[in-house]
Amino acid sequence: MQLDQPKEIRKGEALDNEAILSYLKTCVSNLGDDLTIRQFPGGASNLTYLLTSGTRQMVLRRPPFGAKIKSAHDMGREYKVLDALSKGYKKAPTPLLYCEDESIIGAPFYVMERVEGVIIRHDMGKELSPVLVANIADSLVATFVELHELDYKELGLGELGRPIGYIHRQVEGWTRRYYKSKTDEQKEIEAVSKWLSDHMPKESGASLIHNDFKHDNVILDGEDLTLVKAILDWEMCTLGDPLMDLGTSLSYWMNPDDPPIFVKSFTNPSVLPGNPTREEFLQLYAEKSGREVTQPIFYYAFGLFKTAVVLQQIYYRFKMGHTKDPRFAHFNHAVTAFGIMASRAIELERIDGLM
Repeated sequence: MQLDQPKEIRKGEALDNEAILSYLKTCVSNLGDDLTIRQFPGGASNLTYLLTSGTRQMVLRRPPFGAKIKSAHDMGREYKVLDALSKGYKKAPTPLLYCEDESIIGAPFYVMERVEGVIIRHDMGKELSPVLVANIADSLVATFVELHELDYKELGLGELGRPIGYIHRQVEGWTRRYYKSKTDEQKEIEAVSKWLSDHMPKESGASLIHNDFKHDNVILDGEDLTLVKAILDWEMCTLGDPLMDLGTSLSYWMNPDDPPIFVKSFTNPSVLPGNPTREEFLQLYAEKSGREVTQPIFYYAFGLFKTAVVLQQIYYRFKMGHTKDPRFAHFNHAVTAFGIMASRAIELERIDGLM
């Protein structure tokens, strides 16, 4: 497979080359006389660009245009997390600088070193053998467990979040965000939010959690796809219950036999032959981590609900005209699909076989 490559910048998301180069030259060495900027196509939240100057390549991250949710797009916080992690965890990219001066590009941003490798996005990977796909999935789960076992206090991240009461705050917080960004009637989502509030489990412990761990947020080694070189998109990283993090990852993990409305809502490498099912993913995680997952329905339903709210917030921005990205025009249908999946899991009391 090809290494992950940027593409032309989407309309309305261009940056000021001269302003960025001028700023970079005050704090980064070995730059050329000009700067080329291209955009990585993935992601629906923070925007990611490749900066090339001379022989040096860097990655710039900034909030989406039109976003007003500061806590979800805090560049300084994301930089702080990476700065701490990169000193003690080899799978965290190395950040170079953080800039809060909005006069440069109109928003705070940070720049990090580029990690070259393969990112399996959307429906890529059809040429991979089932055995290789299975081994990649096994490596993903092992990396996920590895992340949850990091000593966040030793890394200097002990003040990153408040683990005690995390589940309660998450259910309440995402419910509040949903109603704040509500556009269409979504009866399943609203019923799921009530069910979650009534069925919160005891917390299983505390760890550093990523909150967006999936195929297209890891970089694989181009020479050996079973090796994870780096984890990307740390914007929602915090301290909390690792099983809540597991639920979020399960919400992205699509099975080939899932209901058509879910399968059609987005494409995902997890449907490639050789991948474990959601239940098998969960069992792999439990086996590798030694954690007992006693209420998988809650964690899966929460993951679906939270992801649906993220999609709803993005759709709200599109509907209000804060972004014109055509990818977001039908996100309301994806919100419906995630709500239906959560409702089915609750009704059938399982996370697989939800037809």
